[in-house]
Amino acid sequence: MKNYLEFEKDIKALEEEIEKLKDPFNKEGISQVNTEKISQIQSEIDEKLKTTYANLNDWQKTQVARHEERPKAKYFIENLFTNFINLSGDRRFADDQAVIAGFAKFFDQSVLVIGQEKGDDLDSRLKRNFGMMRPEGYRKCIRLMKLADKFNIPVISFIDTPGAYPGIGAEQRGQAEAIANSIECCLSLKVPIISVIIGEGGSGGAIALASANKILMLENSIYSVISPEGCASILWRDQSKSLEAAKAMKLTAGELLKMKIIDEIISEPIGGAHRNRKEVIIAIENKLKKYLDEFKNLSKEEIINHRKEKFLEIGKHKSFGVFSTEDVRFKKDNFLNYIKSISFKVNKKIIVILILVAIVGFFLI
Repeated sequence: MKNYLEFEKDIKALEEEIEKLKDPFNKEGISQVNTEKISQIQSEIDEKLKTTYANLNDWQKTQVARHEERPKAKYFIENLFTNFINLSGDRRFADDQAVIAGFAKFFDQSVLVIGQEKGDDLDSRLKRNFGMMRPEGYRKCIRLMKLADKFNIPVISFIDTPGAYPGIGAEQRGQAEAIANSIECCLSLKVPIISVIIGEGGSGGAIALASANKILMLENSIYSVISPEGCASILWRDQSKSLEAAKAMKLTAGELLKMKIIDEIISEPIGGAHRNRKEVIIAIENKLKKYLDEFKNLSKEEIINHRKEKFLEIGKHKSFGVFSTEDVRFKKDNFLNYIKSISFKVNKKIIVILILVAIVGFFLI
């Protein structure tokens, strides 16, 4: 059974109608399938999908990024790579099922693949802890990334997590330290790292494996410091303000590309990645091949410098700021004029008050 989002009600009704038309065994008995009517409705569905997905707001894109049927890291690993060897354990505590990691072949090139996995059904989601990694998961990734660095093997990571697991046990075992060490490891590697955000890129749990030379995002994925619900709860004490929070955080691929936090957006099929998985696989495959070929000609020092300069540049771009560029009061040129106008108004009021005081004082004397 397909899962539909709230804004897909019209599409759901049309697709259910098509299913009825495709079934020749209806209430009236065996009937002829009306192919012309089916084609007509399918065209209507395609048009509605195109219109709907072209006008998604930030909160709706968040819902698409979390869609239950959206392809997960395990699917991409199985369909993009060959000879994948899954490696387990951090050599300290346990193996974290929220992350899949191992060496594989990509077009005859050895790569280290890391994927945050949410799971496809209730049992697998519980097993994978809904993609929320614990300290042992980050330590496993650090161990494997250092191994890849030793043998000059590029790293590819698939990011899809609401955030790092905030449980008591995780905190007791050093969650914050594990995330910090993972970020440090990513930034210090002498091999290229390419990260693809395929769903949710939540908080430090995502950036721990996305401190990469190239950060790519699927069109309907998100990347943020906190979930919109969490942000709304903190700022407004009201989770219903999720849309406002999503807009304020600029968590969509388009906004992040403008701020140069990510490097490229990978287009999705109309209706989201879950509607045509094969098309998404081809798109990601082409991008990975493009960037791996690009880094083949760079030395180890050039790869490190590329990554360092990328992150040092974040925040320097004009579009990166707290206030919206639509608010003319906070544009650089208009801001000074705004301050001057306020000063003039204040000075004018002070002068009027002083004159009135002088007049009153004159009559009292």
